Amino acid sequence: MSEKLEINKRNAMAFYDLMFNQNKPKQAIVQYVGDEYIQHNLEIEDGKQGFIDYFLRMAKQYPGKRVHFKRVIAEGDYVVLHCFQEGPGLKNYAGIDIFRFDEHGRVVEAVPELSANNNTMF
Repeated sequence: MSEKLEINKRNAMAFYDLMFNQNKPKQAIVQYVGDEYIQHNLEIEDGKQGFIDYFLRMAKQYPGKRVHFKRVIAEGDYVVLHCFQEGPGLKNYAGIDIFRFDEHGRVVEAVPELSANNNTMF
């Protein structure tokens, strides 16, 4: 795999860890995002400030929330993070986040308490 793809993967994980696990969304934006940030998650306002405001609210509402990386896939300028999200007062979620550092898209599904099979979402 090319060095650029590995760097993109490390940067995406560092960005996500900084904003989600360390509750420092402004620092994550300053350190990892370019001039513009396009948001595709319909629960978050577009732009850098919308991102910062959303994750500051999340940090207050759900202290102790955590994301665990299960898979990291990179192709071209895109990085896909397949994650397990957990936290006190939250449902557990399996999430797929797609990054380009000026753009973010998301697909998320609640992890059910019961499963019809022995496979996991990860």
